[in-house]
Amino acid sequence: MRDETRVPLVEVKDLKKYYPVKGGVITHTIGFVKAVDGVSFSIAKGQTLGLVGESGCGKSTIGRQLVGLETPTAGHIYYNGCDLSAVRENKKQMKQLRTKLQMVFQDPYSSLNPRKHIYEILAQPMLYHHISTRATVEQDILRLLDMVGLPRTVLGRYPHEFSGGQRQRIGIARALSLNPEFIVCDEPVSALDVSIQAQILNLLKELQKELGLTLLFVGHGLGAVNYVSDRIAVMYMGQIVEIGEAGEVFRHPVHPYTKALLEAVLIPDTGQKKEERKLLQGEVGSSMNPPEGCRFHSRCPYAVEQCKQETPGLREVDLAGARQAACPVVLARMQEAKHG
Repeated sequence: MRDETRVPLVEVKDLKKYYPVKGGVITHTIGFVKAVDGVSFSIAKGQTLGLVGESGCGKSTIGRQLVGLETPTAGHIYYNGCDLSAVRENKKQMKQLRTKLQMVFQDPYSSLNPRKHIYEILAQPMLYHHISTRATVEQDILRLLDMVGLPRTVLGRYPHEFSGGQRQRIGIARALSLNPEFIVCDEPVSALDVSIQAQILNLLKELQKELGLTLLFVGHGLGAVNYVSDRIAVMYMGQIVEIGEAGEVFRHPVHPYTKALLEAVLIPDTGQKKEERKLLQGEVGSSMNPPEGCRFHSRCPYAVEQCKQETPGLREVDLAGARQAACPVVLARMQEAKHG
């Protein structure tokens, strides 16, 4: 029997997004910020892919491309086998697809219209896209509120009357209101208190399981991303440097950048001495003028001359092919140690 959970719902092939930089007395383009530069991955139906990296690495940019908020510079995005770039000009078809591709934003306050109360925020999209009718919309909204853990008394209130966690629950309800199959969660807990973060993460896990949703979870920390994800992709300066099963990436990182991210995570009661933790040194390079070769080589403790000259691609870490990393130096060392 065919395993439907392994069917890719979303596929990204060689995705690029360059933003023009303007300058000069007579304004003209003087360069491009390469926010996303040749990214490929897929997300299986019903699974969650975590996308992690430092600020400015391009992870949120990818999310905006996937839901159609921005147009890629190059590459292809496939949803259920349909090339989104091919249907972008077909307004009717794109309108239908947009209901299936939704987003939960990082800042729940700025993503909600402050002049509309919660009933309007939830009802208007559902009526516009014919998800509900005038006769059924109120009952549908009450069901959404129950799903995200909000009391039914909130409908007549405005966004400024809620806490950050409550507003994020409203944002999740709005994303769910159009019966999506795929949701981009763009750092949905980074603006919240730690105790509230855990509640929102648990809510997302429950909803993903209950509704069979497919998620892209964008985050800074590997801890939170690992908690909600089936697979993890690690980004650095617009490129994926490691991707694989969440537990494997979290417990046994291969790429030096992934290891550095884990070193920055505070892990209590491990018995590890402070001097044993090697925190990442240096600053992220410029996305407008990325370094030649491996973009991480100036900060990498394992860098050799080859790293400065050759741009590494993702290579399989094991024969199963479920894990890939873009560091030939470390992979060569692993092979040497294996055959010892």
